[in-house]
Amino acid sequence: MPPESPESTLNPLSPPLELPPHHDLPQQPPKLSLPVMLRLGLFQMGLGMMSVLTLGLLNRVMGNELAIPLDVAAGAIALHQFIAPARVWFGQLSDAKPLFRLHRSGYVWLGSMVFAVLSFLIVQVMWQLGAAVAQAGGWSWEGTTGLWTIALGLLFAGYGLSISASSTPFAALLVDVSDEDDRSRLVGVVWSMLMVGIIIGAILTSILLKRAEAANSLAALQGALNQLFIIVPATVVGLAFAATWGVEKRFSRYGLRSHLAEREDQITLGRALRILTASRQTGIFFAFLLAMTLGLFLQEAVLENYGGEVFNMPPSATTSLNAFFGTGTLLGLVATGFGLIPRLGKQRTTKLGCLLTIAALGLIILAGFSSNPNPGAIGANPTVLQAAVGIFGLTSGIVTTGALTLMLDLTAAETAGTFIGAWGLAQALAKALSTWLGGLIYQRVGLALFGQPIYGFITVFAAEALMMAIAIGLLWWVNVREFKTDSQQAIANVLQVEMD
Repeated sequence: MPPESPESTLNPLSPPLELPPHHDLPQQPPKLSLPVMLRLGLFQMGLGMMSVLTLGLLNRVMGNELAIPLDVAAGAIALHQFIAPARVWFGQLSDAKPLFRLHRSGYVWLGSMVFAVLSFLIVQVMWQLGAAVAQAGGWSWEGTTGLWTIALGLLFAGYGLSISASSTPFAALLVDVSDEDDRSRLVGVVWSMLMVGIIIGAILTSILLKRAEAANSLAALQGALNQLFIIVPATVVGLAFAATWGVEKRFSRYGLRSHLAEREDQITLGRALRILTASRQTGIFFAFLLAMTLGLFLQEAVLENYGGEVFNMPPSATTSLNAFFGTGTLLGLVATGFGLIPRLGKQRTTKLGCLLTIAALGLIILAGFSSNPNPGAIGANPTVLQAAVGIFGLTSGIVTTGALTLMLDLTAAETAGTFIGAWGLAQALAKALSTWLGGLIYQRVGLALFGQPIYGFITVFAAEALMMAIAIGLLWWVNVREFKTDSQQAIANVLQVEMD
């Protein structure tokens, strides 16, 4: 319960209030310097490295090398994203119960160590599931394949919980150590480091896997992957400690603030949906964000498998596609923030990014029919796919930056934390839906209808382009002026009903 204000306790007969001596007043922590911001970004860089392993490499190995159906593999992986609402609990827990005498850093360290261990266990269960599928002659829910599938899903769910346990308090730490005037700069630096982590993770994984691929055996791949899932998670834990050690004690303003602004991690799913459908404009923009997210991430579950099946690329080469994507995204972020938005405006830039993304998906499809320049080589030309993925990353950077800046215009200042938190949770669940649907569309629609893997993948990319076209249509109906006149009151009414 917050303390009563001095005005509420003031009595004309009581002695005058005395302020404490100047040296007893709490000292304002120093401002964050750029080197400290970059150091904090090391944690996000680590998460980027882990995403390369979990979202890309494992999905590729399960689908190609172990013959596990893509909808099953993608569904198991998506469970760690569907667990996103749990961040509400972890955010509140870090507020109320310090760990190792720290509100945020202790949770970051413990969560990192747990997801590092779980990632290794996930790989071991994956091998067992692959062996069970090979022994049974195919996957089914019956027998040991079903049991190992359930075990894999539970481990991914635990992995998602541990990610939330570390990343949610870390997001709260960013709020604690920054002020309004430097928070956007901090978030920009940290988010960029996430993309750097994806690039580094892809390069490191490619290097570590090449030796195993030379042996051309599943046993060699198993040994290399086990080693990879020791080295990279251990590195990520080290980065988590390096990023946060001593930062909270020196820079946190948590103890000086009588109340914290609502953060993204404090918004429940029910509240998010009420906020995002509070008025015509919030509903339209929510639908746009959902379609845009599906239009960007449906391919995430199948892209590396596409490289393996259609281009005959080894795991190290398909993993390197993440480096092309990440590099393109970083270039897109810079070009959009400093060039396109100042010239075209936020809404036009976002529309342009969506159109270019559709074109990039078309290039990814056409790459599957390209000729391999190497005589006698099996599969399409990998270089064409790498270029197409790099262009897709560039357009993704344009779309993401445009949508984020437009979202800030479509946010009521009085309820900024609530609205941004609602958007964040909705997007997290949309990404989980994208991962699962990508595998499902490939396995149950494209492959079932056309019979050949290349057309199964094309079905996913075509569905992704369709979602992006729907996003463009919805964007035509987004009106910033209407939002500012109508939506603020609608959101305020929702919050008032919740308080009542």
